[in-house]
Formats: sequence, C-alpha cells, structure tokens
Amino acid sequence: MGAYVLGFHDIDKTQLTLVGGKGANLGELSAIGEVRVPYGFCVTTEAYQEVVEGDPSISALIDGLAGLRADDRAGIAAACTRLRAAIESLTVPEEIQHEVIRHLQDAGGEDVPCAVRSSATAEDLPSSSFAGQQDTYLNVRGTEALIDSVRRCWASLFTDRATAYRIQNGFDHRAVRLSVVVQQMIFPDAAGIMFTADPVSANRRVTSIDAGFGLGEAFVSGLVNADNYRVKAGQIIDKKIVEQTKELRASASGGTQEQPIEPERRSAQKLSDGQILRLESLGRRIESHFGKPQDIEWALCDGRFYVLQSRPITTLYPVPPAHDDKNHVYVSYGHRQMMTDAFAPLGLSLFSLLHDKLGRTAGVVAGNRFYKDVSAELTSAWARPATLKSLGQVDVLMANALRTVLKRKDFVASLAHGKTSMLDFGEGGPLPIVRQYLKLAREDDPGVVPDLIARTEATVDRLRRGLAGKSGEELFEAIIDDHDVLAELTFDPRSVAAAFLGIQSVNWVNKHMEAWLGEKNAADAISQSADHNVVAAMGLGLLDVADVVREHPDVMRYLESAERDTFFAGLARFEGGDLVKDAIQDYLRTYGMHCAGDIDITRTRWSEDPTLLVPLLLGNIKNFPPGERERKAEQGRAEARRTIDDLLDRLRKLPGGAGKAKKAARKMSLIRHFIGYREYSKHSLLLRYEIYKRALMEEAGKLVERGIIKRPEDVYFLSLEELRKVVGTGELDYSIISRRREAHETYQKLVPPRVITSEGEVISGEYDAGTLPEGALAGIAVSSGVVEGRARVILSMEQADVQEGDILVTVFTDPSWSPLFVSVKGVVMEVGGVMTHGAVVAREYGLPAVVGVEGATRRIEDGQLIRVNGSEGYVEILPIAKDNPKDA
Repeated sequence: MGAYVLGFHDIDKTQLTLVGGKGANLGELSAIGEVRVPYGFCVTTEAYQEVVEGDPSISALIDGLAGLRADDRAGIAAACTRLRAAIESLTVPEEIQHEVIRHLQDAGGEDVPCAVRSSATAEDLPSSSFAGQQDTYLNVRGTEALIDSVRRCWASLFTDRATAYRIQNGFDHRAVRLSVVVQQMIFPDAAGIMFTADPVSANRRVTSIDAGFGLGEAFVSGLVNADNYRVKAGQIIDKKIVEQTKELRASASGGTQEQPIEPERRSAQKLSDGQILRLESLGRRIESHFGKPQDIEWALCDGRFYVLQSRPITTLYPVPPAHDDKNHVYVSYGHRQMMTDAFAPLGLSLFSLLHDKLGRTAGVVAGNRFYKDVSAELTSAWARPATLKSLGQVDVLMANALRTVLKRKDFVASLAHGKTSMLDFGEGGPLPIVRQYLKLAREDDPGVVPDLIARTEATVDRLRRGLAGKSGEELFEAIIDDHDVLAELTFDPRSVAAAFLGIQSVNWVNKHMEAWLGEKNAADAISQSADHNVVAAMGLGLLDVADVVREHPDVMRYLESAERDTFFAGLARFEGGDLVKDAIQDYLRTYGMHCAGDIDITRTRWSEDPTLLVPLLLGNIKNFPPGERERKAEQGRAEARRTIDDLLDRLRKLPGGAGKAKKAARKMSLIRHFIGYREYSKHSLLLRYEIYKRALMEEAGKLVERGIIKRPEDVYFLSLEELRKVVGTGELDYSIISRRREAHETYQKLVPPRVITSEGEVISGEYDAGTLPEGALAGIAVSSGVVEGRARVILSMEQADVQEGDILVTVFTDPSWSPLFVSVKGVVMEVGGVMTHGAVVAREYGLPAVVGVEGATRRIEDGQLIRVNGSEGYVEILPIAKDNPKDA
C-alpha cells in the first residue's frame, strides 16, 4: 500500500509531491516548537492517483481538456462539469478509508469537527500561489461526510477557474495533483490573516494584520470587513477599527452559519494591543523558519493563537542585498536603460564584467535585474542635487520617488554613507573630459564624430579577426581582454565630451529660447535628421530594404510565413529573392546586432532571427510609397533649417539680439553635429556583443554534441566564468540550469520597482498634476507637438503591426524599436525621460511624444482615439474610438 495518509508530524517540505504546498507548509509549521497547529493529516497525492487518475473513464476526461483554450468558457464549463460529477461519484477504496479513520481517532474520534482543504502540488509555492483555486469545507463531522468532502476536494481540481488558470499559465493538467488537508476545527473568538511584509508598500519590516470576530473565512470571502493593524519594530504604528455586524460560526448540524453580533461588540477592537504584538512576534518566528515573508492564517481561541496555514508571499519584489544594518535606497538601472526585463545569468555576468573593467560596480542584482545603491549620493550635499537633476532627465518619476524618500527624516538619518560614483570618469578623472569639451565646443568640427565612429569600428574589426578560430580557454581570455579595450573606449575623454556636448547644447537652446522668445522645446525640431544618429538611421534604412522587397510580390508573400532556420534559403526559390537577400543581409551587417532588450547578450538578435524584422518591413511597404527614406530625411533637414532660420531671425529683433543670435547659432550648429552621437555608445557595445555571442554559442553547440547540455540556449543560465569552467572540464550539474531557468521565468513575471529601499518598501514617484485637462494621463513631455490618432498598444516587437497614423503606446523602447517609429505619428511610453532613447528618436523623427505615463498600456485600450500633447506632457483619451487596428 502506498503512503495514502500522513499526519502533519510525518510531513516536511521535502514531501511536496505527496502532500502539496499547503500540506508541506503545515508539516513544517508543526515542527516549530512555539507554534500551535491544530492536529491534522493529509490524504496524499498517491490516493488521488490511485482513485482519480487510476480510473480509465476519468483519465480520458482529463485528456479531453488538452484541446481547450483559456477563453473558451463554455467548453471549459461543460468539460469540467462532466469531470467533477464523475470524480464525486467514485468509490474510495477501503484501505484509504481505514487510514483516514485511524487518523481521525488520533484527533479525538470519528465525530471530531474538521476543516477539509485542498492542497495542490502547484499551490502555496515560493514562485506561484494558485491560492483559492480549489475548495474548502468547514465543520465537517463524521467519516461519511469527511470522505465525501475528500472526493469533492479532488473534484475541485477541475473547477472552471482552476482549469482555465492552468491552461492560461501553461500547466499540464496531469502535472498538478491534489492532496487533501484534514485539520481539527478551531472555533475562534477572532481570526484573520497576517502578512509579515506590508502587502501595500512591500516594506519587510512592517507586519500587517487583518482581524475579525468568528471564523476567518467570513472576511476572506468578502462577507465582512476586518480590522487592520500595522506593526513595525515591536510598535503598533497604525490601527483601523471597523464595525462588524455579523460573524461566521460553526453550525451544530455541520457546516457554518452567519450570526449577528451584539451591538456592544460591533465597534470593538478585535484584538487587544498585547495580542497584536504577540501575534506579530509569532509571525516573525514563522517567517524566520521559512526564510521569507509569509501570508499566515491564524485563529484566537481561549486566549491562545493557532496557526492554520502559512504560505510565501509571491508578489513581493526581491530586496537588493545590503551588507550592513544601515538604510539603503536603490534605483532601477533598467528604467534608466530602457530594459526593465529580467536578465538571464549569462547576460548579468557579461554586463557586470564590463562595469568591473570600468572600475565601478554595475550595481546589486535583485530579481535578475540591476539596481544601483544611491545612498551615498543622497547623503552627499553636492551629489544629491546633481543626482536628482540627472535622474530627472532620464525618469522624472524616479527622481520624484527619491524626493519622497528624502522627506522621511528618520529613515534618511540612518542612510548608509560612502563614496559617490558620480566622479567615476576613468583614470584621469573629469579634467581631461572638461578640456576636450571646451576644445570641441570652440572648434565645432563636423569631422569629430565620424572620426570617433571610425576609430571604434576599427577596434571591432580587430576583435572580429582576433576571435576567428579561437575556442576554449583562449576564446574566454580574448573576450575578457577585449573588455579592457571597451573600457578604454567608454572613458575616452574626446568621446565622452562629444556626447555631453550634444546633450548640453540641447539643454542650452531649450532654456534660452524659452527665456528669450517664449518658445518651448525649440531643440526638438533642430535635432531632426541630425548628423550621425545611428538609431534614427536604423529606422530609415529599413525603408530602403522595403523598397527592394516591394518590387517582388512573391517574395512579400513568402516573408509572411518565413521561418527562422530557412529564412534566406527560402528566398532563393523566388524571382528577386537574391536581391532581397542581399538587401536584408546588408542591413543586418550594419544593424543586425540590435534586438529588444539588447544589453542582455542572451536576447535573440535580428542577425540570429531575421523574421523579427518581417512585420516592420511589411508595415513599411503597406504604409509608405517608394523613396520614403529620402523624403523623411529631407523633411527633417528642412524642418530643422526652417526652425533655425526662424529663431535666429526673431532673436536678431530683440534688444542685444545680434549677440544672442550669434550664441544661439553656435549652439544650434553643435546640436546638428553632436546630438546624434549620444546614441552611438550603446550601438558600439552591441557591435561587440554580437561577436562575443556568436563565438560563445559555437562553444555551446560543442557542449550539446558532447552531451553536457541539452540545447545551446542552456548556457544562458550560466555565468561567463561557469561556462568557461564547463567548457574546460566537461562537467556540469544540469539541475543548476533547470533551477535557474525556473527562477528566471518567475522573475520575468515580477514588475520591477523604480525605487526600493533596504526595508523592501517600493517608493512610487508622482506627478504634480497641475492644470491638466480633466481625465488626462500625466507624463513627461519629451518631443513637442500635439497629435491625435488611434492608439496601438504594443508590448513586444512581434506585435508590431501598425498602420500609418497610429500612435505607439508601449512600456518602453530601446534602439531596436526605431524602425517602428517611422510608421507612427506619436509615441506614449510608461518608462523614460528627456534623454532616453525613445525620446531622442521621437525628436529625430519629429513625433510628439510623452513618456513616464504610469500604466499607459493598461489604461489606454488598443484602437482608442487619443490625443498626445508632447509639448505639455499628457495624453487624453477621446470619446470616439476608431476601428481596432488589429482588425483592420
């Protein structure tokens, strides 16, 4: 006989597959000495397999769920109704019933009242909750009723909501099995839920307790409201007492019933202050045992606290690690770099290697994302304002969140001090950069940027030749050594000064044109079609490729269904295929190292999968006539010339106008010559990343051939040093790959906060709404102009099917999105600032743009008519919606 029934005292976390998440947690709780857990046992998944999956007719019904879609509500309902009825009619074998009766005797007899709950093997886990997916039965009395409740719990694995959830989240119906928890009922005076981290702010030092009279299911189900108490460091910091007019109590005949509460108790505090603090201390003890914040169900009976369940809180973002007991504040590197997705481990290690070579840390890693500790900057009198100003250029909400932190005097008083990184400009410090800046500004030589680009690309050519033919240890040494070259290029004073010069010239023109002429964001138009903007050129270059493709209808049809592995081979079958192949390959040689999230080396580059460009190519053909590249480029140049001439003419008419016009003309010329270079530094990194990746994936292919890994992409879940060791030794514990892949998938689902403290508290910045139109969504104006159009909500480039005149609404963009910008007439982003990539490209193309619009992709529906005010910084949802562009 299998292990059909296990008592809590026989269960620990290693038996998850036998008793599910809830059962394993109860076994762990029972082993904590000072924690009272009502006696109980689990009817294990072996019993479920024996009775349910062992029945051929039910097994066939489970298999029948495989073809259903998550949105097929009627199909799911019909299939699940048949399945549940079949399970509830099953006969439970006598040996299982005898085991249940034996454990009931240990609980006090067959008539002892019990709570019967499901415990799925994918429930109450560190990475996924599945909370509330199956059923619970309270005050169950007698063996017959208990066995019936067990059957109904088994059947509840196939409720409509549970089945749809598994389909939507990719869980195999057979991979999730059910144990049933049977626990002696507690009839409490009060009960509730305790979170050992504040569920609202995520502060790990704040415990939040909900409490109500009677059984806790009353307010878990929403029947009544509960008191809320918040405790920090042994002190009650907040209490909200609510009126409770009814409570849930056990019924003499079994089950539960609602009862009115006496008037004198209705407004009473449900727990005394002493009980609140006792409960908080108990919660901390449980949290310490499990090693992470917990969601705990508790009950108070005759002055004693009982714990009915504890599960991990799965929605909390991991706290960046600190190495002292001081307060720390961390800002998201991803929000600054327009890459808020989680990195894979290989990507993390490559990016960290670069920063190590630069002599500064890439930051701490939390949730497979980089965070920078800005505590030293916030405690420095001179660095604090500079930090806030700098971050305001990138993400105003982040800067505002830091201002919120600075208002908390007690927290700030305990902030960690240290050396600020703001002066990390390389070995020579800032002085060589200042000298170059002054020289470049004085000379205004249009040949500087082309020379810098040529020098960088010469080092890329040397790298390509140097890595050719290298493998094993020699390859890894060469990649690591090349990071010295990359660091030297990054800190080159002339290069840094050139990038600063373009940015500062834009700031000067915007500031002085508004002061002298009342003209806001004047530099936006002046920046259009500026010299040497590689990101803007990337978008325009794809228009030229589209012109080649449009001449060959058979090729166009082929591209609609082309596959990655046969992409270029398939082109050869069609007239004009060779011309299209040459055009696409030329484009990929120049820009193929780009992709969404490209600072993570593990992300798929366009050169690896050209099908990623197909929606953009076909969109260009649909939306534009031939020759659009040159028209757009010339339109931008003409607009810039007109704007410069107009502004200078108006300046000359002012008092002292000749001098003002001369200064302005100088700055406007610097914008034209240098602002485009601001985008080149990242492109130069990606040129190297493409070469590194090709070489590393060749090594990965050899590991597959040797049977060390299953697929080349497995190496994404190793650090560079770990991969180096595996290549050298041929040894690998493959479970590392599996664990890290699972963790990575969990991290990808988390929303990274802009600002988080060492207490785990997520700090959100807010806008000053000011005089916004009623109902407008606030953001940051980054590219001037006002435009109306259909919202096209796009979360990934694979969805990039746009029509001319659409307005792009997305979370963030990086340079790889620039080909899409040529097809839209406005941009709305949730993340970004004045000097982030999307803003720069929007100005280059003359697109009104607003960034930092919180929740834009949720609050704006695809196909809605919206107005984007890129001059004032807000978005309006207009009352008339156009046809959904997806359906057009």
